[in-house]
Amino acid sequence: MQIILNGESRQVEEACSVSELIACLEITGKRYAVEINQQIIPKSRHQQTLLAAQDCVEIVQAIGGG
Repeated sequence: MQIILNGESRQVEEACSVSELIACLEITGKRYAVEINQQIIPKSRHQQTLLAAQDCVEIVQAIGGG
């Protein structure tokens, strides 16, 4: 199914969870946030939150610097 990930169309498996998407994208570390259709999804809900066709997903990562 198609979703919009950070402004770009992306194909994902049906019934893909947020945690599966994170693993597929190889996002490591604990400093990231996920938003689906303008709603923040807490990390405690990533495994049970399933993506739907045409969901608009934004994933942002905090990067330290100085």
